[in-house]
Amino acid sequence: MGNRYEKSFLDIASKFDAVSSSCGKISQCANTIVETKDAEAICYIVNSISSIISNSEYGKEIKTLAKLLNDSLLEYCGYEYVKNACGEKKECKEDKRTIQELLDELNELVGLDNVKHQVEDLIAYQTVQKLRRQRGFSNTKNTLHMAFTGNPGTGKTTVARIVGYIYKQIGLLSKGHFTEVSRTDLIAGYQGQTALKVKKVIEEAKGGVLFIDEAYSITENDHSDSYGRECLTELTKALEDYRDDLVVIVAGYTEPMKLFFQSNPGLKSRFNIFLEFDDYSAEQLIQILESLCKKNDYQLDEELKDYIEEYFIHEITLKNEHFANGRLARNIYDDLVMNHARRIYKIENPTDIELTILLKADFNREKYFNETDNGVGSEIE
Repeated sequence: MGNRYEKSFLDIASKFDAVSSSCGKISQCANTIVETKDAEAICYIVNSISSIISNSEYGKEIKTLAKLLNDSLLEYCGYEYVKNACGEKKECKEDKRTIQELLDELNELVGLDNVKHQVEDLIAYQTVQKLRRQRGFSNTKNTLHMAFTGNPGTGKTTVARIVGYIYKQIGLLSKGHFTEVSRTDLIAGYQGQTALKVKKVIEEAKGGVLFIDEAYSITENDHSDSYGRECLTELTKALEDYRDDLVVIVAGYTEPMKLFFQSNPGLKSRFNIFLEFDDYSAEQLIQILESLCKKNDYQLDEELKDYIEEYFIHEITLKNEHFANGRLARNIYDDLVMNHARRIYKIENPTDIELTILLKADFNREKYFNETDNGVGSEIE
């Protein structure tokens, strides 16, 4: 896995170098990071990415590449390592929203009906159990740790954040902050160091939610990865030791997560809540797209709406490993807005309607439809 992340990181850094004005500096820093994990080199790349993403003068293509480089850097080095290297402060920003406001945010998410009902039941149960404890009645304090399973782009991280804030509001967590980590944040390069690394992450996450996406990557080399086993042993212990003020949420694809729980005899028993996040339907993807448009004062022309819905149906029918659920809707929104800008830029004194309406002409058909795919693309021309 490390070699794959390393190769991807170096490849993207090289591509980013070619379209930016860094004159080879990005590639140089990337190679330095691979060799020594140098903090200064990490900060240079992070600052370069930030300056491009925040600058409106740069086009979508280079910004997309900058985001890819950012994701690749985090995958290779680990979020916590990059954060520490750049000296980011660890103070937790307090979320002052009420429980009802947080529930409203949860309910505003498209779909996820099963997840919403289970989260609301969970909140009701934990609130009543806390009240019973305060009144001196007998109660069972179950573990708060959760497992979220489902495909990418189905809202797992968003729901995890909301749960953390809600648990803080009902007094189950002292801070309610959210810490997201990957395999590289938990596993060290030397025998015996992984346990210390896991303990450090746990210590920083105490009082809040520790979110481990693609948790099965910890045990991906099941027969030879002693580091992964060391990590899992320490993590399993922490799940029990800190259950009173820590929620650990592990997430990932459904089938690999089943293998993950089989990798350690005591692991599954530490988790009490298992939530399955279903894929979105074409209608729900349209709702996500329309919600993004509404928030930013755009609206879909009816012809465009019908056209994109047909495309969503097409993608759901194929549904290969690259199907991105809600991320697909967000990517299409970004493309629509950029193509709309290119079109409107050529109009002198555009009207308010022209500035807000997204048309079929703004949908990049060549990018999204495969002409050779059984003629589907041409059928909905």
